[in-house]
Amino acid sequence: MSNERLTVVGGGLVGSAIAYGAARRGISVRVLDQGDTAFRASRGNFGLIWVSSKGGGMMRYARWTRDAARLWPELHEELLALTGVDTGLQQTGGFWLGFSEKEVQARAELLEKIDKGAGGIPYRMMEPAELRQYLPGLGPAVVGGSFGAHDGQVNPLMLLRALHAGLKKRGAEIISGVDVVDVRHQADSGQFSILSRDGQRWSSDRLVLAAGLGIPALAEKVGLYAPVITTRGQVLITERLKPFLHYPTNKARQTREGSVQIGSTSEDVGFDDRTTTDKIEWLAHRAVATFPALKAARLVRAWGALRPLTLDGYPIYQRSESCPGAFVAICHSGVTLAAAHAFVIGPWMAGLTQPPPDFEVFRSDRFLDPNASFSHDH
Repeated sequence: MSNERLTVVGGGLVGSAIAYGAARRGISVRVLDQGDTAFRASRGNFGLIWVSSKGGGMMRYARWTRDAARLWPELHEELLALTGVDTGLQQTGGFWLGFSEKEVQARAELLEKIDKGAGGIPYRMMEPAELRQYLPGLGPAVVGGSFGAHDGQVNPLMLLRALHAGLKKRGAEIISGVDVVDVRHQADSGQFSILSRDGQRWSSDRLVLAAGLGIPALAEKVGLYAPVITTRGQVLITERLKPFLHYPTNKARQTREGSVQIGSTSEDVGFDDRTTTDKIEWLAHRAVATFPALKAARLVRAWGALRPLTLDGYPIYQRSESCPGAFVAICHSGVTLAAAHAFVIGPWMAGLTQPPPDFEVFRSDRFLDPNASFSHDH
């Protein structure tokens, strides 16, 4: 067991999973969490474990997502046994549904490209008649879809609760209400100094920056480049309904409690996390077109949340060359990748293992080419 202390700045899904992965291996872990004042991405997360369509522009990411989904049952069972908190894992496959022949064809081409390029990500395209065998009540607007056997769903807030409870069970320290404003590396001692806005200070042997939208300014202080943009996701929740949707879809999913989660949007609006009438109406119309029975359902909540996104939509996992022991972790899929963050990234960033093979592709150096242009499909 290492005697080093690892401090993770950021107590959301990404930071908590990495911290848990280190703590379960016997590392002394401290999590500095901004708490309810943070732009908590898990509030706006659709809760999908989604492999299908991930990584069309980066096959290493497709494989990373595939492998993460395979680890999910182990994480779920471990957290449930350790904490008694049920993440709500259901991993029996998921459906993407399309409203036009053009987008269904594009979907088929994308999935074929990913399965051939990454391997082990099979899919099945379905006509409406076959889709209705799995999704009764599907509306006539749906002209086709795809099924991914790796896909599934969880409750993102219960996942966060389970990770925090697991961290405490593993002896980690979680300090909430902390707004970290400065991090420094002491070259002579190799220690990191971490300062909060209210004057609190901590020292640590190793440092992981996983604070989502708060990462860029802190990363540059330890020699790391971590560009992040925001995307707002708006989500709707219905009243509890009799179970009718037994598989998650890209447009709606039914929770174990019976409510239907409808979403989500992806909007470039800076740091505005409000809901808007036009997007709420768009989501509601799309949901009713997919499942007409939802027309009679009463909406009980709507919210918006900001999620971090890199310029190309793919993660950044990187260690600092100038400040040994400092790492940055940014990703858009905190639910899908949670098990890989716990079982693979946590031990690596804690200094217990080597980075996974071919992980150089996730370095932020890819954004430094002044002549490069980037786009993402979120």
